[in-house]
Amino acid sequence: MVKQFIAALAAGLTLFLGAVILWVLGYQLIYAGRIFPGVSVAGVNVSGLSPNDAALKLSQTLSFPITGKIIFRDGEKVWVAAPAELGMVFDPSASALAAYHLGRQGGLFGALAGQIRASGSGTDVPPVVIFDQRVAYSYLQNIGTQVDQPVVEASLQVQGTDVVAQPGQVGRQLNLDATLIYLGAQLQSFRDGEVALVIQQIAPQIMDVSSQADAARRILSQPLVLTVPNYREGDPGPWTYDVAVVAKMIAVSRVANGGQSEVRVGLDPTALRAVLTDLKPSVDRQPANPKFIFNDQTGQLELMASSQVGRVMDVEASIGLINDALLRGEHNIALSVAEAQPAVTDTATGAELGITQQVGAYTSYFYGSSAERIQNITAAAGQFHGVLVAPGETFSMGNAMGDVSLENGFAEALIIYGGRTIKGVGGGVCQVSTTLFRAVFFAGFPVVERIPHAYRVSYYEKTASNDVDPSLAGLDATVYFPLVDFKFTNDTPYWLLMETYVDTAARTLTWKLYSTSDGRTVDWNTTGPINTVPAPKPLFEENPDLSRNEIKQVDYAAQGADVTVTRTVYRNGQVYFTDQFQTHYQPWQAVCQYGPGTENPDKKAKREGLCVGPTS
Repeated sequence: MVKQFIAALAAGLTLFLGAVILWVLGYQLIYAGRIFPGVSVAGVNVSGLSPNDAALKLSQTLSFPITGKIIFRDGEKVWVAAPAELGMVFDPSASALAAYHLGRQGGLFGALAGQIRASGSGTDVPPVVIFDQRVAYSYLQNIGTQVDQPVVEASLQVQGTDVVAQPGQVGRQLNLDATLIYLGAQLQSFRDGEVALVIQQIAPQIMDVSSQADAARRILSQPLVLTVPNYREGDPGPWTYDVAVVAKMIAVSRVANGGQSEVRVGLDPTALRAVLTDLKPSVDRQPANPKFIFNDQTGQLELMASSQVGRVMDVEASIGLINDALLRGEHNIALSVAEAQPAVTDTATGAELGITQQVGAYTSYFYGSSAERIQNITAAAGQFHGVLVAPGETFSMGNAMGDVSLENGFAEALIIYGGRTIKGVGGGVCQVSTTLFRAVFFAGFPVVERIPHAYRVSYYEKTASNDVDPSLAGLDATVYFPLVDFKFTNDTPYWLLMETYVDTAARTLTWKLYSTSDGRTVDWNTTGPINTVPAPKPLFEENPDLSRNEIKQVDYAAQGADVTVTRTVYRNGQVYFTDQFQTHYQPWQAVCQYGPGTENPDKKAKREGLCVGPTS
């Protein structure tokens, strides 16, 4: 029974397939070489036509590429173009073939379905269109030049002392690729129509700078006044910068803040740093220890000058502080300054500092010095009276002395400079450095830096009786700050106090050292001047500032020599250290000047006792 059913079903299917095949083949035979009924292209009926006839009819009927209208619109601006202007080309032959193949492709059942669909409700085949996007792209680019607007960032400028602010502007840009997609679809429809322009809005990163402009105007509303904190009489400043100067320092910068950009206004750190760097030397002040004198009767320290708190300006912190204050509308601004406390307080005692006794002293003599030289000795020595040297500190005369100038009480006197003895500010200061050198030498402290004079100077070899002691040769020290300094080290665990006393009537300078003895003593010896070289013959030169027959000696002869001084320092009877000071003195030429017209100046000088021989 089952076999019979299967056989019957197979027979039925065979009959059905046979019928379909006969229908398809028969239908195609009937319309051989012609388009099936119910087929149109872009609404044009091409049923029953051969592909050639259909192509001719389509080319005569479908003029859309030439006569069609594609509209683009942006507000009140309108652009109208024929499809051909946009790169559209209609292919009637290919379109006719597409219509002819309807019902003939897709296999047996696909072909049957196409035939039935066409003969029933009809089928409209899309026209075959060639779309040259390069042409369309060029056309749309031209529209873009009229549609696009650049994004404009808000701007802020300072012109002179005026603040000029411009708001930002939203940008617009035609999206060519997206618009092309809409255009292609419209052209494929073979109908007139409007194609939407895809325009993107581009917002500026910064739209509004009005608040920053207000901040800039606040900065420029008043002069900028900088002061040291807790200003007191005698402090440097205040420093005032007028609006025009401040305007030149204003900087407008764009910075990232949380992924967004923003405009910031303030004084340019580089310009402000240059201003503050110039102020720093005036603001900064080294802390100063108090000055004491040692009372030899009581063995106690007596306060002579109070200590001074130091200060150091923080340039970078001041830059931030100034800008923050200006943005708050403040114009009188205190700089960022840190205090530096002195190492010793005014109430320190000798016992606390280890200053309990005199550990060294030396007196030098300056007979024959001019009033100017005596003035300079007094001014220089006064800088060291009561000065403390910390344990382990290397003391520099140059750092303690400060500026040697007329404003600081010094006068012009003879100095050695450039191979000549000439007038210069501070002549006589070397009397002070030589006296300190000898005090330190005989007290047994290590000498770190000492430079001898170019030639032997009689001042430094004088004794109490105003005689010259050659054994003192090689124990002088010259200074010429900041190039030439004298330095020694306090290598004890105790503070060292220095006192200086000038007796102008007796022509003496005494340098005293107070500390606590660690049991050191000094033994020394000297070769004295050896390898002596005679001074060159005197030099006579005309000086137009002198009158006729006027003779003036401006430099003095001295023999050249070598001196070696050896020092051995003992501590509690044991050798602590040994050092040696070698000095080479150049032979020095006497120089006499004479007025124009002077006859035989050498003989006249000799008669007056000038430029006659070397001095020691």
